[in-house]
Amino acid sequence: MLMTNMYVMIVDSGTFLQKSFKQNKAALQALKRKKRYEKHLAQIDGTLSTIEFQREALENAHTNTEVIKTMGYAAKAMKAAHDNMDIDKVDELMQDITEQQELAQEISDAISKPVGFGEEFDEDDLLAELEELEQEELDKNLLEIGDNVPLPNVPSTSLPSRPAKKKEEEDEDDMKDLEAWAAN
Repeated sequence: MLMTNMYVMIVDSGTFLQKSFKQNKAALQALKRKKRYEKHLAQIDGTLSTIEFQREALENAHTNTEVIKTMGYAAKAMKAAHDNMDIDKVDELMQDITEQQELAQEISDAISKPVGFGEEFDEDDLLAELEELEQEELDKNLLEIGDNVPLPNVPSTSLPSRPAKKKEEEDEDDMKDLEAWAAN
């Protein structure tokens, strides 16, 4: 509000200055008054900036204080939680958990194995027998083909031939290619 009033006074002084330009002394007084108002406005602006800076500094200090308090509470809570713990007890507990998990896996493996069937056959022997049966079936199918399959006729015309390059021509072509490559 004070800033607004000062601004209005400066504007009014400028307006008065224009109106009373003919009256030199009144214009001089109006100009002095305008300069005083501008100086006072600059002081008020500087004061407000300083107050704003101080307010921000206080807020930061308060935030830092709260953070430190919270960190202290967290440190105390962690210490209290760790007072009841012993590293040896934790190691024993982790070993017990590992042993129980291994036992549970062994039980799961034992339950999942088939009982009373499928154990008396070796899987490798079964795979070998299956391959023999597949080969016998393939051989049987090949023998059944016989003469019933029509084959294409052999062409009676001869294929056109390309004149072969002489060794010298090939060497010359290779040298030209090499020279072109070396020039690049």
